[in-house]
Formats: sequence, C-alpha cells, structure tokens
Amino acid sequence: MRLKSALALSLLVGVSVATPALADQYDEAWVKKCVADNSDQKQTPEVLTTYCTCMNNKMSSNETQSITAWEKTHPAEQEACSKEAGWKSGN
Repeated sequence: MRLKSALALSLLVGVSVATPALADQYDEAWVKKCVADNSDQKQTPEVLTTYCTCMNNKMSSNETQSITAWEKTHPAEQEACSKEAGWKSGN
C-alpha cells in the first residue's frame, strides 16, 4: 500500500512540475503570435512584447482564442495593456 501511495504522490508531483513548463511554452507561442499579428502597427518590438504579454496574462489559462481574437472583445484589458506597454497611437 505504501508503494502505491508513493507512486501516486510521485506522479502528482511530476504532473505539477510539468504543467507550468507546458503553460510557459504555450504562453510564449501565443505571445509570439500576437507580436507577429501586430507587427504592422509601427510599434517597437519591446512595446509589442510587453503588450502581448500583458494581454496573455489577463486571459484565462483555459482560453482557446488567440490574443488577437480575445482583445477584440475585451477593450478594457486592451486599453490597460496598451497603457502599460507605452503603445503610441497614430504612429
């Protein structure tokens, strides 16, 4: 019985350690896609990365839409992240 408990515990620990790594990879991919989607907006790469990271962090981890699609239905978050990133209008 102890062996089963130890095995179950080690599996749980393994899953909890792997999950953040996978989440980080997915987050990185979504941010990279968002930066590419906004590359025509005449912003610096730093502004785009900060904006996209901010938007990604505001999204639920269960969200299936891209950042670009999600931002269209979340204007308050878009405005807050634009301000945080230093997005310049009319460039």
